[in-house]
Amino acid sequence: MFYNSKMRQYIKGVDREQSLLLPDIVDDYVSESNPVRFIEAYVDQLNLPELGFKLKNIECKGRPAYHPGDLLKLYIYGYLNRVRSSRRLEHETHRNMEVIWLMRKLRPDYKTIADFRADNKKVFRKVYREFTLLCKKLDLFGKELVAIDGSKIKAVNSKSRNYSARVVKERLAAINEKIERYLRELDEYDEKENHNNTPSREELNEKIKYLKGRKGTFKSYEKSMKESGDLQVSLTDPDCRSSSKNDQTIVGYSLQIAVDGKNKLIAAQEVVSDVSDIHQLAPMAIAAKETLDVESLDVVVDMGYYDGKQVEQCEDENITVYMNKANTSANARKGYYTKQDFRYDKSNDTYICPANNTLSYSTTSKTKGRDYRYYSLPKKVCRNCKLKNKCYPGNERKRIGRSMEEDCLDRMAQRLKDKPELLPKRKAIVEHCFGTLKCAMDNATFLTRGIESVRAEMSLATLAYNMKRVMNIMGVQKLIEAL
Repeated sequence: MFYNSKMRQYIKGVDREQSLLLPDIVDDYVSESNPVRFIEAYVDQLNLPELGFKLKNIECKGRPAYHPGDLLKLYIYGYLNRVRSSRRLEHETHRNMEVIWLMRKLRPDYKTIADFRADNKKVFRKVYREFTLLCKKLDLFGKELVAIDGSKIKAVNSKSRNYSARVVKERLAAINEKIERYLRELDEYDEKENHNNTPSREELNEKIKYLKGRKGTFKSYEKSMKESGDLQVSLTDPDCRSSSKNDQTIVGYSLQIAVDGKNKLIAAQEVVSDVSDIHQLAPMAIAAKETLDVESLDVVVDMGYYDGKQVEQCEDENITVYMNKANTSANARKGYYTKQDFRYDKSNDTYICPANNTLSYSTTSKTKGRDYRYYSLPKKVCRNCKLKNKCYPGNERKRIGRSMEEDCLDRMAQRLKDKPELLPKRKAIVEHCFGTLKCAMDNATFLTRGIESVRAEMSLATLAYNMKRVMNIMGVQKLIEAL
């Protein structure tokens, strides 16, 4: 490198071949406010056997095992710093001074690191739970308002290895059609005089044999779906499912989180295979209430959770839900009146239509497995109504269905009118958590297969998320002192 003696001198590094009288102390490379110091202190105070980690017998023969506390520290550090792969974690133990300090120069191989996560799938959730208890002890939860939301996380299963019942049916039909065509060609083979441009008998038999094998494969997929009652089958990761939103298809899992409004800490989390959020409201709200250990709780969610039974179950647990009323009717897009245009008169148990006519109770029946009370007008009234063309298509009378949980949904709608300021808080509380988890902390794709394994991954991810926020709020030193 060219240096001009007249130019200003630059700071120069130490000669790499220079001998040192005393070796550097590793502890000097890690500041007092470094997060690894809290990771060390937090894991050391955990009762690992009580949580479920298995400690090896130190008297057993052979090479000693690594202590589970050291491997747990390594994983927590990795999830805090976007290093989730076991091979990359092994690499960090050789080059990263923070990891060298944390592991005290231990260098487990990637197989040992991966096996530790696989062998302790259900224990990581308890470690996450322990940290939420610490947050509660430090009064970091507001315990008043919680926002619940879900987001899709990709699985290791590709789209090409996920089949729906419709696709399997179409593939079987196409295979059957090809087999029939090749069989016809076999029957016509002997009648043809010139075989120069046609497949030989042996080639046709090979094609038929291959197609029959494919047919057997898709038949097994069809049988599997019938036995499980599911409408999908995934080959690489059997537990994941395909779902579409905003013209984007993701084969993966749904991450559900309940976030406390005070410091945006995750109070409860779960990974499920369901493609929609509709059955997740009550389980997540109840889990958050148990974590916060409160008598009552306010919860805000979006319309993806709109389900009367779920809201009713929350009310039974003294959980107050705030959510916009969903309008799933196709009539609105067609320009017809919807159920929202009909006013319910609770005192008389009737509906009032836009033409000011009264719809009385007529019958009770099941629709999609749920009991509904139906209200209708006499046919003569509907036929002579001036608003008939906007009310419903066809010549039949108008009917309105009311679920058994409709009173509960009406109460929720009234609560939202009384406190409209609560609903906009949902985005501010919960949305950024997914951005941090998926983008800033690199958890947009799972690395393991099976729902228990991905739940272990997400327990580590949400633990790291909460740790990061608490360290930013309190500082590392104060947090260590609070242990």
